[in-house]
Amino acid sequence: MEKEQFYYDNKIVKMFLIATVLWAVVGMLVGLLVAFLFIFPNYMEGISWLSFGRLRPLHTNAVIFAFVGNSIFMGIYYSMQRLLKARMFSDTLSKIHFWGWQLIIVAAAITLPLGYTSSKEYAELEWPIDIAITLIWVVMGINMIGTILKRRQRHIYVAIWFYLATLVTVAILHIFNNIEIPVSAFKSYSVYSGVQDALMQWWYGHNAVAFFLTTPVLGLMYYFVPKVANRPVYSYRLSIIHFWSLIFIYIWAGPHHLLYTALPEWAQNLGTVFSIMLIFPSWGGMINGLLTLRGAWDKVREDPILKFFVVAITGYGMATFEGPMLSFKTFNAITHYTDWIVAHVHVGALAWNGFMAAGIIYWLAGKLWKTELYSKKLANAHFWIGTLGILFYTLPLYVAGFMQASMWKQFNPDGTLVYGNFLETVTEIIPMYAMRAFGGTLYLTGFILLAYNIIKTARAGSTVEDELAEAVPLKKITSSRVQGEAVHSWLERRTVLFTILVAVAVLIGGAVEIIPLLTVDSNIPKITAVKPYTPLELEGRDLYIREGCNNCHSQMIRPFRSEVERYGEYSKAGEFVYDFPFLWGSKRTGPDLHRIGGKYNDNWHFNHMLDPRLTSPGSIMPQYPWLLKNDLDISKTVEKVNAMVILGVPYTQFELDKAIYLLKNQATEIEKSLRQDPEYVKNYGNSNMQDKEIIAMIAYLQRLGIDIKAEQTAQN
Repeated sequence: MEKEQFYYDNKIVKMFLIATVLWAVVGMLVGLLVAFLFIFPNYMEGISWLSFGRLRPLHTNAVIFAFVGNSIFMGIYYSMQRLLKARMFSDTLSKIHFWGWQLIIVAAAITLPLGYTSSKEYAELEWPIDIAITLIWVVMGINMIGTILKRRQRHIYVAIWFYLATLVTVAILHIFNNIEIPVSAFKSYSVYSGVQDALMQWWYGHNAVAFFLTTPVLGLMYYFVPKVANRPVYSYRLSIIHFWSLIFIYIWAGPHHLLYTALPEWAQNLGTVFSIMLIFPSWGGMINGLLTLRGAWDKVREDPILKFFVVAITGYGMATFEGPMLSFKTFNAITHYTDWIVAHVHVGALAWNGFMAAGIIYWLAGKLWKTELYSKKLANAHFWIGTLGILFYTLPLYVAGFMQASMWKQFNPDGTLVYGNFLETVTEIIPMYAMRAFGGTLYLTGFILLAYNIIKTARAGSTVEDELAEAVPLKKITSSRVQGEAVHSWLERRTVLFTILVAVAVLIGGAVEIIPLLTVDSNIPKITAVKPYTPLELEGRDLYIREGCNNCHSQMIRPFRSEVERYGEYSKAGEFVYDFPFLWGSKRTGPDLHRIGGKYNDNWHFNHMLDPRLTSPGSIMPQYPWLLKNDLDISKTVEKVNAMVILGVPYTQFELDKAIYLLKNQATEIEKSLRQDPEYVKNYGNSNMQDKEIIAMIAYLQRLGIDIKAEQTAQN
C-alpha cells in the first residue's frame, strides 16, 4: 500500500522544552531560598510574601507542575506522534494546552506568595485555578484521544498505556479531592472535614506522586531509553505485568501517609498492605528499564544522556523500595514527621524526575534544532555536579531524620524526656540543613549549565518547526481477535476498552477505601465536648492556613509514650469533625500544636509571632510582624460561618445573626488579656490591637485542644 506523507509538529515540543528549562531554574531557585531560611530565618525579615510558609508550597508546585509537568508534556507530544505515526490531533488544542498550563503556573506563582491557598499538600491552589486545571486537562485529553483515534499504527505501544493511565487517573484524583465550597474569589472550604479530608487528601497526594510524577515518566522511560540506547525494551511481557499491577496497586497506598493517626485502623492497614505489595511492580519497571541497556554499557560510559537515565532509573528503584519500607508501622513510627521524609521525596524528585527530564532535554535538543548538542563536556559536568548535589541534599537529611526521631523518643531514668524542649532537636541538626542547602546549590548549578547548553545548541541549529514523515494508512481496526493473537495484543487495538479498564482498575481501590469512611458514621465516633470554632477562631484558622503554618507544625499527636509526654493526650478522630480542611501536617520542623491551647498565655503567643527569638532563643521560625499591622478583614466572616453551616457545622441561629458581634467581643477580651503585660501596654497600649490579625491568630491557637481538655476535666 502506498505511504502517506505528513508532518510531525515539533514546534509544540520546543515550546514545552523551553518552558521546562525555564521553570526548572525558577522552581529550584525558590527551593534554594527555602533551604536557606532554615539556616538564616531572618534574611527575609518582615516580607510576608517571602516567608517560609508561603514559599514552600510555591516551590513544590513550581517543581512538580511547572518543571516536571512541562517535561512530561514535552516528552508526550514528541513520542506520541512518532509512536502513533500521526501529527497531534489539533495544533490549536496543543497551543491552548501549552499557554493554558503556563498561565496556571503564573497564577500559582502570584496567589501562593499572597497567601491564597487551600493548604492541601500538592493541591494548594484555590478553586478558580482548580477549574482552569480541569479545563486544560480536558483539552490535553481531547488532543491525546484524537491523535490515538487517527493513528497509523495498529497497536498502542507501552509508553502510551502509561500516558492514558495518567490522563484518566489524574482527572479523577483532581476532581474528587478539590470539591469545595467557594466563599470568595480566592477562598473556599473543602467539603470534607477532619479524618475524611485527611484520607481524601492523601489518596490524592500519594497518587499525585504516582500518576503525575511516576506513570507518565515511566512512559517516557519506555520510549526514550530504548531510543537513545538503540536497544529494544528488555521484556514486553514484564511491561504488561508492570503496567497493570502498578496502576491497580498504587491507588490503595495513600493511607500509609496516615499511620498511627486518627484514621481508622482498617484503612491504615489497607494502605500498609498495598504499599508493601507495590515494591514488586515498581522494581519490575526499574529492572525493565535498566536491562534495556544490556549490551550498551560501553555507550553508557561515553554518553552523558544515558548516564542521566541510569541514575534516574536507579533513583526510581531506591525511592520505590524506600516507600514500601516506610509503610511498615515500626519504621514509620521512627521516620514520619522527620526530615527523613523530605530526603525520601527528593530522591524521587531530584534523581528520578529531574535526571530523566535532563536526559530527554539533551537528546531532544539535537533532534529539534537539527544539530549536535553544543557541549557534551558541559552535559557530563552537569551530570556529576547534579549527582553530587543529590548526595549532599539527601544523605544529611537522612541523618537529620534519624537524629530527630532518636532525640524525640529518649527518656531519663525518672521517666521524663531527655530533650523536653523541642528546640533542642532543631538546633542539633542545623549543620545538616547547611549541607542540604549546599547540595541544592550544586543541583541548581547543574540545571543552569543545562540551560546554557540548550541555548547555545538552539542558536547553532535550524528553526524548522515541522518534520516530514511517512507511513502506511491504517485500515479499519477489527474488534475481533485474530487467531493466535494474545489477549493483550488484541486489547492494545481496542483503545476505548483499554481506557475503560484503566479507569476501573484505579477506581476500585479508591472506592473501597473512601466510600465507607464517607458513609459509615461509626468510623468517626462523636465527642460531645467538641464544639464549632467561634467566628474569631475561624478567622484565625484561615490566617494560620494563609501563612502556611501547617508546613512546619502538625496537629496530630500519635499514641506513643514520647508524644503523649511531650504534647498531651493523643488525638481522636472525633476532634476534627469541624476542621474544613484538616491540618494534620506531614513534617515537624516545629512542635505539634494540637494541645497548644492554654499551654502559654496570650502575651507569649503575641511575642512569639512578633519574633520567635523573644520567647524561644535559637528558633528558626520566621517572624510575622505583619499580623500586628494588618487589620483583620471581617467582610466575609458571615459568609464563612454560613458556608460552615452548609457543610454541616451546627451553629445556632444566634451565632449566625451575631457573628460579627461575637467576633469583636472575643477580640476585646483577648486584647484585655494582653494588657496584663506592662511591656505590651508600653509598646502597644495606644493601638487598636483588637482589630488586628494577631488577635484572631491567638484566638485560634488558644482554642486548639481545649475541647478534649474540658471533657477530661468534667469527667474528673
